[in-house]
Amino acid sequence: MIPIAPRVFLDEDEIVETFVRASGPGGQNVNKVSTAVQLRFDVRGSKTLPDWVKEKLERLAGRRLTNEGVIVIVAQRYRTQERNREDALARLVELVRQASVVEVTRRPTRPTLGSQKRRLETKARRSGIKAGRQGKPVRDED
Repeated sequence: MIPIAPRVFLDEDEIVETFVRASGPGGQNVNKVSTAVQLRFDVRGSKTLPDWVKEKLERLAGRRLTNEGVIVIVAQRYRTQERNREDALARLVELVRQASVVEVTRRPTRPTLGSQKRRLETKARRSGIKAGRQGKPVRDED
């Protein structure tokens, strides 16, 4: 079990890893060694995640989520399988951690009496400054 947040865990048995050949530069190894990791996690079939985390995780996953509800993460940054495995798992854990954060609902509040008075005083002062610019200039004729 991988701890994510209080009362939220990921079961390692629900994560499937397959190794594929990485794309991009890599010299002689790129055509011989399968270093890239394709991590799959079935969100809808998970027995360890609460339903509210599953729903939010599906929204956060975006295009990484298949039609069947499986999150696919491909990691090929590094040249070794082990580091790519760690990278893919870390990205999955971070995604689940983001989904497990409970958003605090905002309670609407009213502005204080002091802030309302300050706002109106500022508006009146600004209005006076602009009103003073409206008059025509006075000419002194000697």
